[in-house]
Amino acid sequence: MKICFVLNDIQSETAGTSMFLITKAHERGHDVSVMGVGDFNFHHDKPITVSATQVPKSTKTKSPKKYLEILQSSKAKKKKISAKDLDVLFIRNNPTEEESGREWAEQAGVAFGRMIQQEGVLVLNDAYALSHAFIDKLYFEELPADIKPDSLITRSKEDILKFWEEHDCKMVLKPLEGSGGEDVYLIDENEKNINQIIEHLSKSGYIIAQEFLPAVKDGDVRILLMNGRVIDRDGKKAIIRRVSGEGEFRSNFRQGATADSSELTPAMERIVSLTAPKLIRDGLFFVGLDVVKDKLIEINVLSPGGLDHMSEIGMPDFTDEIIEAIERKLHYKHMYDGKLSNRVLATME
Repeated sequence: MKICFVLNDIQSETAGTSMFLITKAHERGHDVSVMGVGDFNFHHDKPITVSATQVPKSTKTKSPKKYLEILQSSKAKKKKISAKDLDVLFIRNNPTEEESGREWAEQAGVAFGRMIQQEGVLVLNDAYALSHAFIDKLYFEELPADIKPDSLITRSKEDILKFWEEHDCKMVLKPLEGSGGEDVYLIDENEKNINQIIEHLSKSGYIIAQEFLPAVKDGDVRILLMNGRVIDRDGKKAIIRRVSGEGEFRSNFRQGATADSSELTPAMERIVSLTAPKLIRDGLFFVGLDVVKDKLIEINVLSPGGLDHMSEIGMPDFTDEIIEAIERKLHYKHMYDGKLSNRVLATME
């Protein structure tokens, strides 16, 4: 298949989950292209094209780090491809990771993804679903209240302070649009800078005030779903516990968290069972859930990660399962001769 992966920017990419998937697709013999969100080209009376970068098909490597080195070097080939000639467009850019001055890039992947989807290309996750779920943390609030901590989304300092008082003067504050644990604060009764923190966060937009969960001291668990199910290989589940560092309550790998193993508990299974029907209906193929004990604290639909840390706990990286699933979707697409919508194909098993 001809598959193109959309990243924030090729030159700033690291050897994380996206590169693991890209390397696996190449290893399985597919025609792989990689592009940044600034590499779409549109003319009103011509098909959309993408300025893509390709590692030579003859390259033999199973190392995502080595593959990335070649992709970022002069050995890689750059060429313009008609989007209609692609079989799959896999949108993997994360808008919340764009730096200041690149605001134009935040919605480009999803916006052009919708147009390319209309051309009959299989787009993952479904581009219209991504448009709806563009702000992960707001999409999260559409899920059943029973599986989530109490929370408030507002720009009102007065309402945030009232929420704080109602929760025994202990809460977590974070930006509505953010990732990687950036600008996440634990506010307790000893916090002297609460007003300044609220003012700082409000400069970036809406703020989430979330009930503090004491169980976070044991870290959180990232559960990776595909087609609404936990990814599985021979009974091994794509689940990884993220344990925060000394004196740190955030469990993000970017904030120094370490990887540990975790079982799929009944509480986690319940969260998956209540979340999956909506993900399937919406066409969200590859999704990450972050769970603390019996509460879902975050959902990742734009660019879920974690595959690159699986080896640290003796687990497979599950990239074969993901690429195989995409291959099956293309098979269904051809067998049904275009009669299935992108949204249906996106979560078909």
